Amino acid sequence: MSNTPLKVAVIGMGGIGNTHAACHQEDELAELVCVCDVIKEKADEAAERFGVPAFYSLGEVLAAYPELDIVDVTTGGLENGSWHYEPVMQALDAGKHVLTEKPISNNIAEAREMVNFAAQKKRYLGCNLNHYFSGPADKARELIAEDKIGEQVYSLTKVGFNGSAVSPSIADRNSRWQLPYSHAKAFLTHPFSVMRHFSGDISHVQAFMDKPGVRRQSSDLMLSIQSIHVRFQNGCVGYLLSQRGDAHFGLGGWWSFELAGAKGTFCIENCVEKLTYWTKDKQPEVFDTGITDFGATFPLRIHAFLEDVSNGVPLEHLRASGRDALATMEYIFAAIDSYESGGQLVTPHALPAFHGDVNIIH
Repeated sequence: MSNTPLKVAVIGMGGIGNTHAACHQEDELAELVCVCDVIKEKADEAAERFGVPAFYSLGEVLAAYPELDIVDVTTGGLENGSWHYEPVMQALDAGKHVLTEKPISNNIAEAREMVNFAAQKKRYLGCNLNHYFSGPADKARELIAEDKIGEQVYSLTKVGFNGSAVSPSIADRNSRWQLPYSHAKAFLTHPFSVMRHFSGDISHVQAFMDKPGVRRQSSDLMLSIQSIHVRFQNGCVGYLLSQRGDAHFGLGGWWSFELAGAKGTFCIENCVEKLTYWTKDKQPEVFDTGITDFGATFPLRIHAFLEDVSNGVPLEHLRASGRDALATMEYIFAAIDSYESGGQLVTPHALPAFHGDVNIIH
């Protein structure tokens, strides 16, 4: 590992951008050298907050800091991902490593191109798939590694937003959420990333989507409810339920992931809070972190990226990589295809192959 902190620029200074900047500034593996936003006021406010220079275009950043190691792209856009492609491609073309927010893009063609270009340039492309960077996820990986789950049988995933609107309100047509698949594209990245992290690639997808009457009455365009059935390549089956404030979640809270195998079952509740493990021979074991702030995942995930880059891990070993993020989008677009075809079974588009480093593989 290099002892020299990695020089980082954060691009896009909204709430998430400020969160990322704070993580970099507090991490010994990083040196936050500047912040950037096309909206001058946002860049200037962040620059004052973090005590670093402000820039208003990525081109200016790259010109000012040719020694920059990492460009952290936290821009948003339509469906939270339409402004990722240009800065990611520009940074990769300049030979920089890139960490980008999720979704990697709201456009599947752009997402594929970004991942392929990073591979061509032999640069790290990571994505903030932060839902499995937590104490309960660490415990889950430990149970799997110790063969305490066994052959996987099923997974159940529930994630979304608590709420229960009972009266319509006028939909804001300028909102980035006023597109039919905005919730699916922006948010299902997270649950699909967790499902794939623990159970591997998904081979088949079937989906149903809808929106409650209150959204119809307000002419809301967003399909806010997703019910998705999947099959993993390892033979495990899975179910994903997500909704965006249309009901109040019950058991397990706003986030739960249950994985059952022939030897045992675990369930993570509220992402960072608790894991329970069941087996037929003993009482349930509860692992309670005492953490309730989901924000605790950000420094863990960002540190993992900094650590992987510092260690020079093989490109295919990067945790929460662009390829991993692309996989989630392939599943989301397969779910959209299934819904649009009335619930037909869809096979997701194949991921780009791993080729490996000739200097490492033996």
